[in-house]
Amino acid sequence: MKYFAILFCLVLLACEGPKKAKATDEKPVTGLNQLTEQEEADGWRLLFDGKSFNGWRGLGRDHVPDAHWKIEDGTIRKLNSDEVPKLTDGSDPESGDLATIETFENYELYFEWKILKAGNSGLKYNVSEEISKKYGSGFSALGFEYQLLDDEDPKYDGKLKPSQYTSSLYDMIPAEPKLVEKKPVGEFNSSRIIIDGNHVEHWLNGKKTVSYEFSSNRLISAYEDSKFVKYEKFLDKKSGHIILQNHSDDAWFRNIKIREIKD
Repeated sequence: MKYFAILFCLVLLACEGPKKAKATDEKPVTGLNQLTEQEEADGWRLLFDGKSFNGWRGLGRDHVPDAHWKIEDGTIRKLNSDEVPKLTDGSDPESGDLATIETFENYELYFEWKILKAGNSGLKYNVSEEISKKYGSGFSALGFEYQLLDDEDPKYDGKLKPSQYTSSLYDMIPAEPKLVEKKPVGEFNSSRIIIDGNHVEHWLNGKKTVSYEFSSNRLISAYEDSKFVKYEKFLDKKSGHIILQNHSDDAWFRNIKIREIKD
């Protein structure tokens, strides 16, 4: 009798079928756009919460130009400009760079990013909104740029200066080629920018690729040979906005966090 009772229970379980997972059973992604206890203790804070544009706006605007910028799967995505639909009257929707509302002077910035084949984008810092407005459209930042590029694509082969490839200080100081080790196109890279007094560093995937000093002869010489030389006060160190560039290509950003360096 005991044997038949056990067999009967097994049959009932089989007929019931697999149990459907409830929403509460799903495990959230951990570590994405979050801080560890140690990071919080060390003074880090998030610049992107993973779900909203809180703390951001369009450069020169009081809002986000959301035809070109989206929140997608825990990232800030810059849409390929060719994929952005026109308005009903046939005109282009407003666009422009995305800027932090706050400005920062001395800090360590960490961010993760990815691009697609032949992609081109950048993260800018030491940005003055007033200088950008004075010399440009007001919606495109003039500032120091950490270059993001699909370096190996034939589109760029032999056509760019050494200082126009990934993790370089764009158009001024090239990254050390032997230290530039990018993830395959379509995968996320990690980057850091450190500004401590006059000293600045660029890091890519755990390796320091650029180091320079504000007011140094090296930086001044690079500036004088760059396209930025016509912009007065461009080279001055500032309490500046952090900018995600509105280039024409797809780009994704996540885990954007900052630790301000106090005197």
